[in-house]
Amino acid sequence: MNLASKPSALERATRSDAQRLGRPLTGWRLKLYTVIFEADTPAGRTFDLLLISLILASVTVVMLDSVAGYRQRWGPVFDALEWAFTVLFTLEYIARLSCVMRPLRYARSIFGIIDLLAILPTYLSLLVPGLHALIDVRVLRLLRLFRVLKLGAYVEEYGMLGRALLASRRKILVFLSFVLLVMVVMGTLMYVVEGPANGFHSIPVSVYWAITTMTTVGFGDITPKTELGRFIASAMMLLGWGTLAVPTGIVSAEFTALRVRREPTTRTCPACLSVGHEPSARFCRDCGARLPRYFTDTEA
Repeated sequence: MNLASKPSALERATRSDAQRLGRPLTGWRLKLYTVIFEADTPAGRTFDLLLISLILASVTVVMLDSVAGYRQRWGPVFDALEWAFTVLFTLEYIARLSCVMRPLRYARSIFGIIDLLAILPTYLSLLVPGLHALIDVRVLRLLRLFRVLKLGAYVEEYGMLGRALLASRRKILVFLSFVLLVMVVMGTLMYVVEGPANGFHSIPVSVYWAITTMTTVGFGDITPKTELGRFIASAMMLLGWGTLAVPTGIVSAEFTALRVRREPTTRTCPACLSVGHEPSARFCRDCGARLPRYFTDTEA
């Protein structure tokens, strides 16, 4: 038996990680993967800025194309630009699939579906003219800014906010119940004070007015005419400022209690594609897979 032909323990571990994580280890796929998914390098930031510009330009074309005057004058130009954007986004989608070792996992992810929906309507409108109305789905490209701008790196902060809302749900529910009670009482009072002659035809209509007044919306379709009614309305408007501030204070207090300092990054787990891992992390916090080495600007 030729012992030299046997892979070492390190080689076996490296192959095992590659198969499990789906991240390319060498070659052009690794370079492309680092630029697209872990854009903490100059090349990655340049790619992101270029992609942001293309997305904003594409959405601008979609919006201008919906204006009848612009469409009549610049229709052929808009069509040519749209196809150019679609081809570029198609190439980018193919590049994302080709640089990961598990393309189906990315294709089934949220951003993979968004990428597909951003280019699919253009091709469908060509094959099936009756589906041209779906062309406005291209505005979904804006959702890709959340990934390109690396807001996913703050996923931990999003989780903290969700936990703060969950922890304060009982307080908020009690507060909203109290506000609803006040709305019913004030609406009934205004129904008695103003009456149907001044537009308060029923208690539900008066409660609707109380809600719009307390929230400082004030549509103006119903307004008090008597002096007492205006005094009550003024008091409700002033009370509305404090009413809107209470839920914010409740959630802010819970959020502060849960807040921890973390350094957001664009580090991506090749197994589940979750982002925002700390530079010193060794395993994915979502799926538990081993994370590859994290590259910085100085190492790129």
